[in-house]
Amino acid sequence: MSREIVERQAELGGLAVNWREAPPAGQAPVLYLHGVPNSSELWLPFLERTGGIAVDLPGFGRSGKPADFPYSIAGYDRFLEAFTEHAGLERLSLVVHDWGAAGLAFAQRFPERIGRLVISNAVPLLPGYRWHRLARIWRRPLAGEMAMGFTFKWSSRLISRESNATPGPMPDEFLDDVWRHFDHGTQRAILKLYRASPEDLLARAGKDLGAIKCPALVAWGHRDPYIPPRFAHDYARALGGEVEVDLLDDAGHWAWYDRPESIERIAGFLLS
Repeated sequence: MSREIVERQAELGGLAVNWREAPPAGQAPVLYLHGVPNSSELWLPFLERTGGIAVDLPGFGRSGKPADFPYSIAGYDRFLEAFTEHAGLERLSLVVHDWGAAGLAFAQRFPERIGRLVISNAVPLLPGYRWHRLARIWRRPLAGEMAMGFTFKWSSRLISRESNATPGPMPDEFLDDVWRHFDHGTQRAILKLYRASPEDLLARAGKDLGAIKCPALVAWGHRDPYIPPRFAHDYARALGGEVEVDLLDDAGHWAWYDRPESIERIAGFLLS
């Protein structure tokens, strides 16, 4: 059944927040967290299936992009605490992709509130990760600003060829959504987020993953050029409850674009 999705806005502590919402199909509403450089639009096919909420994180989509927001794991953790209170999400299931992994900091602080968890090609809050090539450029002052300044729609299309397993580039609707919101505010948010996140901090940010004891699914595109698939197993070992691992051989960083059937797999897990 396809659910009607509505777009909502509110102001939280002076920050404009935009999100998409659909009636939940399960007992615990699902909160979907996107990464870089996406917005809540990434999750539309999931919302149609499971309902729930997909929020534009600060700095992305139609949410506010103030220069003084703390674009960091800790900053997003505090934002999610305020947002879930505003949205009435006392108990929820959580789906994180890429930098949506910042939501795992929230889950570690409030594990009793998480009914089910899905981790898909998420930034590793784990030891042993080394930033990918593009992230290393973004983390460097001046080099990152120059890279952002020379990012155009045609170059984004070329870069995206490595992101998926299906012969690239990424689909037009994906690229159009990214480019529609890729303004100075989003570029600034990306640079600040990566610069606030050295690899040793990532490992420290996941030190309490074992406190998350809810059922979990780690669904991972095996041909991810940014995050090696071994981190799918590392996440599974770090979590404290029963974990299923799905490695999708013919899928890249945004796995469901290569393997659309994984949408139903994830939805089935969340609603079971």
